[in-house]
Amino acid sequence: MASSPVAPAVASEPKAACGAEILVLVAHPELEQSRTNRCLMNEARALQSASPAGRIEVRDLYALYPDYLIDITAEQAALAAARLVVWQQPIHWYGMPPLLKLWVDDVLAFGWAYGPGGTALRGKDLWLVASTGGPEDSYRPDSYNRYFFDAFLPPYEQTAALCGMRFMPPLLLHGAHKAKEAEIAAHAETYVKRLAEYPQWPEIDQIDECPDCVVPLTARPIENVMEAT
Repeated sequence: MASSPVAPAVASEPKAACGAEILVLVAHPELEQSRTNRCLMNEARALQSASPAGRIEVRDLYALYPDYLIDITAEQAALAAARLVVWQQPIHWYGMPPLLKLWVDDVLAFGWAYGPGGTALRGKDLWLVASTGGPEDSYRPDSYNRYFFDAFLPPYEQTAALCGMRFMPPLLLHGAHKAKEAEIAAHAETYVKRLAEYPQWPEIDQIDECPDCVVPLTARPIENVMEAT
């Protein structure tokens, strides 16, 4: 059973990756203010502690990199070991929080994650676990967000596809600002249950394989290509 959403977040953690089958990347710039994401992270860490070594690793990006200086080698090592990569985040302006976007820019490098020779992530799964401030009915053509929430998913889906990863159906909690404690606890329980059961998800065999996105060597200036190789 999920613990209370008001449990404090762990303040710090080592930057070095341990290398685990499931890699949970938490990206919330104000985690101490977030009932939902703090609860999810704490429950995932409890699962990490209870699981065999090498099963799950939880990395709080804002705790690791308060200066925004990302250790690319450590992050790539964690990714290389993983079979499932989880992006746990709030939705900020219909997309990623800034540090997670920088992480994508820096870590998912041309020639490593995509492009010629960029096969390090091919065949892995990517799972978005996200919360929104607005309620679900605000993501409608007749409400203030104007689009159904699925309209904001293509950047995530295409990032996965470009890296040869399969995009798992997201786990969402809408209206997180006003969610009741019981609702958050139930959501966290679902989250941890899914992590514990991976890859034995009943729908996983029905999910389409990643489309082939071939990026030619000429897609980047020659100096970048030389650096990547």
